[in-house]
Amino acid sequence: MNRFFLSVKESTLASNYFQQFMRLFNDLNCKLLHQDYFSQEEASFWRIEYECGDNDSKKICDALQAQQQYYKDKQVDFFFNLRNSVDIPRVAILATKQEHCLLELLNAARYGELNCDNVLVISNHPDLAGIAKTYDVPFYHFPILATNNASKIHQESMIESVLSENNIHLIVLAKYMQILSPDFIERHKHQIINIHHSLLPAFIGSKPYERAYDRGVKIIGATAHYCTSELDQGPIIHQDVLRVSHRDTVEDMIRKGKDLEKNVLKHAIKLHIENRVLVHKNRTITLD
Repeated sequence: MNRFFLSVKESTLASNYFQQFMRLFNDLNCKLLHQDYFSQEEASFWRIEYECGDNDSKKICDALQAQQQYYKDKQVDFFFNLRNSVDIPRVAILATKQEHCLLELLNAARYGELNCDNVLVISNHPDLAGIAKTYDVPFYHFPILATNNASKIHQESMIESVLSENNIHLIVLAKYMQILSPDFIERHKHQIINIHHSLLPAFIGSKPYERAYDRGVKIIGATAHYCTSELDQGPIIHQDVLRVSHRDTVEDMIRKGKDLEKNVLKHAIKLHIENRVLVHKNRTITLD
């Protein structure tokens, strides 16, 4: 028997498919391991972990697909994500020069803290090639040769080609200091996770530690979120904070913030690959 992770978002117009699904589930030879359910005025969200054999798993998948098509025809919102635990998500890490997030993710995958396969590292600079080589992960250097839009489009096309060739499921921006194009983001909707070094929505954009210092904040934070075409305004997956004081310089904040950044990003990836995150409008529902 294999272990499966199922997460579902359904409009209240779907007449609470959860109860119907659980009746089907109970009629099959499946073992329920965990479930979580959350409902609000316009939608319901649920996640279950279960074990079952291949035949019963196919029946469940077929039923979900049929239900999805049924609601699609009626223009009713219904979304599901079903993953077999033996299907390890394939991850591409994009980074620029800073190494702390990249190292954390490579170590977490190597030692089983993240159940994913870091298939490759892509950068617009060559600086991190040695780290990728140490972990036996292919490294792709795609520089942006000019400041014009044509160079950016060409670079993204090379990235896109590598992602497609390697059947990538998740793109992680581990301090990738470039703004992706709206077209690129739309092609990978809710499959790109970025780490931003502030407690969003505060200090969007560049130099957030410098601006936090100038503002005299007493806490600094890090935010992992899905990318959208609006800079640093995508659905927030995970955040954390730590206290600072007037004694902390900008350099102190940057140093302390690195631990926050790598841990927040790692936790967000874990939530995503375990099918715990459902996007609703511009927020996320994170289920147990």
